[in-house]
This record gives sequence, C-alpha cells and structure tokens, in this order.
Amino acid sequence: MTDDKLTRILGWASVGLGTPLLLAPAPSVTALGIGDGPQQRAAVAGVGARELVAAAGLLGWGSPPWLWARVAGDMMDLALLGQAIRGRAVTPRAFMTALRKDESLLRTAAATAAVMAVTGVDMYAAVTRSLGSKRRPRDTMVLTAAVTVTRSRNEVYARWRQMENLPDFMAHLDRVTTTGPQTSHWRAAAPLGKSVEWDARITDDIPGERLAWQSVDGSGIRNEGEVRFTPAPNEQDTELHATIRYSLPGGKLGKAFARYFGEEPHQQLDDDLRRFKQVLETGEVVRSEGAPGGKRARHEFPQHPARPLTDKEFAEARS
Repeated sequence: MTDDKLTRILGWASVGLGTPLLLAPAPSVTALGIGDGPQQRAAVAGVGARELVAAAGLLGWGSPPWLWARVAGDMMDLALLGQAIRGRAVTPRAFMTALRKDESLLRTAAATAAVMAVTGVDMYAAVTRSLGSKRRPRDTMVLTAAVTVTRSRNEVYARWRQMENLPDFMAHLDRVTTTGPQTSHWRAAAPLGKSVEWDARITDDIPGERLAWQSVDGSGIRNEGEVRFTPAPNEQDTELHATIRYSLPGGKLGKAFARYFGEEPHQQLDDDLRRFKQVLETGEVVRSEGAPGGKRARHEFPQHPARPLTDKEFAEARS
C-alpha cells in the first residue's frame, strides 16, 4: 500500500464513492438528480466501477499515472453532469430561479460543485507528485556483503530484527526508533555535519530466514535493505547476506552523498557486518588504539582502502 497520505485519502475516497454507485445505481441516480432511466443507471454503475479500479491503483501503487487517471475521470463526471443540466433546457439567466423550484436540478448542481472541488484536489495531488518525481533525478547505489557468524540462524535473525541495535554496528546510522510493529524511524549522518531522517517499514519478515525493509514515500534518501540468513556448511553457524540500495538525489547533493559514503562503500558494509559478527560472538565491537571512540571517531580517523607503501614510507618503516 502507498505511504503517501493524500494519495491514500483519495484512494479510500474512491472506494467510498465507487461502492454505492456500482452496487446501488438506482438510488444513486435519484440522489444525483439526473433521471432514472437505464442509460443513467448504466452510466452511474460504470463510474462506480471506474472509481474502484482507481482505488486499487492509488492504494496499491499511488503513482502519478493513477492520480492523472482520477483527474480524467473527474472531467468525464463533470461532462456527464453538465449534460444533465443542459438537458433541463434552463437558460443561464433563469438558472437560480430554476434551482429553487426544481429539487432534482438542485441535487445535480450540488453534485457538480462537489465534483469540481474534488477535481481541484485531484489535480493538486497529480501535479505535485508528478513534479516531485521529475524534479529529483536519482542514482542508485547497491551494496552487498556477507559474513559467517558462529551463532544459530534464529539468534542472528533475532539480533538484527531488534532494529534499534543497528546503529551499534552500522557506521553511518545514528539512531533507529521503533514506531510500530512494522515501522521505524531512522536517523543517519549526512555530509557537512548534517543528518538525514526517514521512516521505514518492514516489507517481508520470515523469522530465521529473511528480513526486508524500505523507506516510505517522500523520504529524502530512498533506500531499502534485505538480509538473508542461511545455514553455513557446518549446519551450525549462519551465513548472513545483506543487500542495501540507496536511491541518492541527483545533482550536487547526490555527489556529496556519494563522496560521503566513500570510494569503497562495499568495504563499509563489509565493516558493518564484521562489527555485527563481533557483537554476537564477543558481546562488543573491538576498538583499535587509534580510534578508541569507535564510531564517534570515524570523522577523525577515516578508513581508506589498503594500498602499498610508497618508497618513502617503506624506507621510514625500515629505519
């Protein structure tokens, strides 16, 4: 289900509108004041079916095309209501007088005004969501890593499932707060001493086998992750396979994030899993003398890929 609040509201509004129109077209045409003939009933039932299809698309995906489809449906509804009003042969000058005398015309006019208001909301949602998706080109960074932990699959899964513990071993995470059975709020370090926050939800949870999550719609950094727990060859230990995808914003901001994640982001995920292994096997992360503060010292003691010593460094090491 989509996580965009306005799109969800519009989706459920389509359910609420489409159900009575499809299941009870006769009372619906009476309420709309457009007559009670077979053509009117068929048209109203068709509108109800269209609304339910739109509801499925909005609640399931919530993408801009479904919002624009709803706008197109609104235009069709306005055209049908306008045709019903013109069929009364009421001149513009006599329209207000006719409203006071013709109750069915009043209902049709009220329905027209309501549809116009809904059209405005639908248009706003479609435009803003479309512009938002076009304005933020993104590059996807895919990280993969694996580690073998000398613990059972259920124990390894249970530790990772406690998502508040993720910052204990994932270098760029500052805090993860559980907000519901399947939802959590994340905060991570960002370039220039800033931080970025987002909400995430669990998309798949098979205890002892697989755990997957993804950020909700509207997050500054779209991301998703998957961890699979498989038996090691000795059938006692656990192989942990992690895949994390970051959809970075385009332009200078995206480049800044890419630099911040480092030239070797896969190495960073490897390091995260190594720390996770240490936590489970020894109860703590081993600190080096050069960075006793561990994660807090990552800015002062950045890691770099291994490289050969220069001639000068080699000579100094031998002296």
